[in-house]
Amino acid sequence: MTTPPKVGFVSLGCPKALVDSERILSQLRAEGYAISPSYEAADLVVVNTCGFIDSAVDESLEAIGEALAENGKVIVTGCLGAKGDIVRKTHPKVLAVTGPHAADEVMQAVHAHLPRPHDPYTDLVPPQGVRLTPAHYAYLKISEGCNHRCTFCIIPSMRGDLVSRPIGEVMQEAENLAKAGVKEILVISQDTSAYGVDVKYRTGFWQGRPLKTRMTELTRALSELGGGAGDLWVRLHYVYPYPHVDEVIPLMAEGKLLPYLDVPFQHASPRILKLMKRPASGEVNLERIRAWRAICPDITIRSTFIAGFPGETEAEFRQMLDFLEEAELDRVGCFAYSPVEGAKANALPDPVPEEVREERRARFMAAQEKISRRRLKRKVGKTLKVLVDAVGKDGATARSAADAPEIDGVVTIADAKKLKPGDWAAVKIERADAHDLWGRLVR
Repeated sequence: MTTPPKVGFVSLGCPKALVDSERILSQLRAEGYAISPSYEAADLVVVNTCGFIDSAVDESLEAIGEALAENGKVIVTGCLGAKGDIVRKTHPKVLAVTGPHAADEVMQAVHAHLPRPHDPYTDLVPPQGVRLTPAHYAYLKISEGCNHRCTFCIIPSMRGDLVSRPIGEVMQEAENLAKAGVKEILVISQDTSAYGVDVKYRTGFWQGRPLKTRMTELTRALSELGGGAGDLWVRLHYVYPYPHVDEVIPLMAEGKLLPYLDVPFQHASPRILKLMKRPASGEVNLERIRAWRAICPDITIRSTFIAGFPGETEAEFRQMLDFLEEAELDRVGCFAYSPVEGAKANALPDPVPEEVREERRARFMAAQEKISRRRLKRKVGKTLKVLVDAVGKDGATARSAADAPEIDGVVTIADAKKLKPGDWAAVKIERADAHDLWGRLVR
């Protein structure tokens, strides 16, 4: 038996890039390539890059350099590949460079330098494909690109305008994941609430029934995959604060959809939001948050903000702090404005000095830490349903409905020797800090 050619893989960036990596890996395995865990054992290496902010660009270029030094044969894909000739100029020895969501182009480059072992149509591949996440959760990407032109963002120039996947295709992938034992599906895109806008919400089909290509109908259908018993979590990420988002909140209140929304508000000042070309304003968003909580009191709201945007005054920054206190968001991240090459915001007047940007970011996160600590303390004494991620000698690491993997907090279970990753458990919370919870199993 001949040894199959081996491909090494480095995946950087956001969950959307991770899904791209999974698709490429699935195709590689379908064609008979082996996946190498090390540079030295690989016949060539694929590096999926991120190019969103300067630190991500630096990390990607460093990863490419490392792969070249350790292996010598490197194919580059991802968002950094869409940023002109930066990869070629920095690393001229790479074999090929493609942009994001370019699985076909990556496979063409692999075929050119490492001939395919066989025809993928003659071999079996798991219907859920090859995934980089643990077996009990998976990301479900429902669209590519974005129609927004936020002045701080260059993603549309790298990933293009919104292109929604056919709803039947999305639902089939989700069904395959559920049948494979996935307990949590994390819905991702650049703008989940815009799903179907590009195709005017046209009707597709799943299991022979008509289904509109729209976020509300999609999430309702996804909630049916778990049989309505709460044994499949569906979590929404990257949702813009548009009025039709209100339609999914009752599904959360009914237990059909995880009571969790990832909404990137970015700021609270109407003037700054206008400069950012973002929808709504702080006052409108506060009204929406109150309305969501009135319908679904247990909803967890995660968001991100930018401190030190060009032209931001101290008064406007304080406006953002006031919004934070009023909104009492559960999970929050804040970035100091980064003048990414190609972003239109870089041309705005009155840029904020870097030290001020960083100082405001630190103040913002200090304020949020107090809020987070206060909100998590309310959970002490309650019993929560959790999904176990890992088990070690000191206990288990799990997540509640309020915790997305890798970006939110965790629930640590002390007496968890009989648990295993992917198990559901009921945990009585005994302690909390600003980020995480600790508790014991309810027998």
